[in-house]
Amino acid sequence: MTAPRAQLPLDAPETPSASNAFENHVSARLSVLIEHGLLRDPAITERPAGTHIVIGDASLLHLCSNNYLGLADDDAIRAQLANAASIWGGAGASRLVSGSTRPHRDAEAALAAYVQLPDTRVFSSGYAANVGAISALVGPGDVVFSDALNHASLIDGCRLSRAQVVIYPHGDMATLGRLLAQHRPSVRAALIVSDAIFSMDGDAAPIRELRALADRHGAGLLIDEAHTLGVIGNDGSGLCAMLGVRPDVLTGMLGKSFGSAGAFVASSVDGCRLLESTARSYVFSTAMHPAIAAIIPYLVERLRGAHQARAQLRQHIRTLAQAIAHPLPDNDLFLSPILPLIIGENAAALAVAQNLRDQGIFIRAIRPPTVPVNTARLRIVPIATHTPQDIARAALALAQQAHHD
Repeated sequence: MTAPRAQLPLDAPETPSASNAFENHVSARLSVLIEHGLLRDPAITERPAGTHIVIGDASLLHLCSNNYLGLADDDAIRAQLANAASIWGGAGASRLVSGSTRPHRDAEAALAAYVQLPDTRVFSSGYAANVGAISALVGPGDVVFSDALNHASLIDGCRLSRAQVVIYPHGDMATLGRLLAQHRPSVRAALIVSDAIFSMDGDAAPIRELRALADRHGAGLLIDEAHTLGVIGNDGSGLCAMLGVRPDVLTGMLGKSFGSAGAFVASSVDGCRLLESTARSYVFSTAMHPAIAAIIPYLVERLRGAHQARAQLRQHIRTLAQAIAHPLPDNDLFLSPILPLIIGENAAALAVAQNLRDQGIFIRAIRPPTVPVNTARLRIVPIATHTPQDIARAALALAQQAHHD
């Protein structure tokens, strides 16, 4: 049986040892992971991972990447990065000391225009962006309302802010409205925090309803568009832009559709100035490598013009969703690239993943604490550059597995 969520993180019996008590402590905690099928085993890839991933001597069909448009292994982008690296070395310092370069500001201007907000600041990772943004914008005396299925980086940002954190049931706007009415009058400021598309379930947040509730109760709205940029909307500028909703803060990740690394936070000019001075993951981190920043304007233009890639990705999504009987919205522009196949028990999910790997298909099993206990799953993600033959092969194998389960 899978351990319930209350036993994660690990509560393991330990045998004290005078010679090395701490090593025994570590070993005991590791043994609990092994016992419950929760030990992680990263795959070491031998080549840049695109539609196929090479692990050891095996080339496997790759269906669990966030490389939605196939840009992570794009030759033109590699050439752009190589050229930028020949000009720019490491940043050498944080942005506030001496690490802020012209490529950083050019990147921020391009990203702001893409997501239709006044300004942005780039961060070293998506985790750093979310943790830094939330903990800089609210604090003691404030309240944060967080969707129950938000990404770990949003959850940790809420915790680190030291604001009061109120978790509302996933997508439940009626309950959120009641909670806002209950808590908002007694605090200095309020912030609603939500993913745009939820990373493990692939469903979309009710963005318009969130904005309406924020306006009604005088709250700010932060939306994480990690899994929408490049994918959702006519030019891939995300769910908020497509719906005509202006969040107070938007976070976006550069390691997914952009095919690069890092992240950004978009907001008002004042909001970005506040982040620049108070977001600890920005203030106390060496700046993003200037060579990465230098190619961001090029990446933005690639995403804007990736109409054919988006169309191909949507067709792949529909084919795979049909294979596993996963419901989809009628409007192609709203299709999430994330298709969960929920198995349940950890051991069963691992067995399904191994069965597919034996057939030459690589999809990792996602287990607690990434997802709730007893909802271990396959997180299936096609890439625009997969061929129809690749997707047909995967659909057949997945349909057999879904029917078997």
